[in-house]
Amino acid sequence: MPSINHDDRTVSFKIVYCGSPLSGKTSNLQQIHAKLDPNGCSDLVSLSTAQDRTLFFDFLAVEADALPGYKTTFHLYTVPGQITYNATLQLVLRQADGVVFVADSQMDRQRDNLHSLQSLEANLRMNGSALDRLPIVIQYNKRDLPNAAPVEYLEYLFNNRPTPFLSFESDARSGRNVLATLNAISQAVLHQFRLRTAPADSTSATPHELPTHALAA
Repeated sequence: MPSINHDDRTVSFKIVYCGSPLSGKTSNLQQIHAKLDPNGCSDLVSLSTAQDRTLFFDFLAVEADALPGYKTTFHLYTVPGQITYNATLQLVLRQADGVVFVADSQMDRQRDNLHSLQSLEANLRMNGSALDRLPIVIQYNKRDLPNAAPVEYLEYLFNNRPTPFLSFESDARSGRNVLATLNAISQAVLHQFRLRTAPADSTSATPHELPTHALAA
């Protein structure tokens, strides 16, 4: 649920990056932080172990002129992939406006990916939500690796739905399709917000891209 402050004319949305351990969630936020105009985003806060696994969450606030008359902020979080920190996952997912599911493309990581997706579904249910009630984007990360599974196989495993989620192939370490993923989930979140807040006879609920002037040259 977005946070709206009419006095300050601000609205903020919460987007959570989920996935198995070391799938590339933190790399996504690091690339976003590096590529966006520093005047339009906050510092990246990261809590991790010596093995570079996210223990609690990474957080990055990105500003955009997405809603006329309001300063719009997207709060980006990642959550730990380890099942040990399931309570943290449930906590971070509360009141999420959108989710990016980062799947590790390596063939031997598909069982971990499936467990992570099942954990995501279970924790959304415990929070009174569900996959079909939230904007979801799937990112097939690590496509640069030689043991990457075919995209068709990944789509069958994770996106075999009556209405498939939007999905992207990516290499988060190089930044490939990291911003495309962010733009897609941001558009979907804004679109759902407009549909929920627009008058019944309104036909103007059309999503817009995250403004490209916010991106670093």
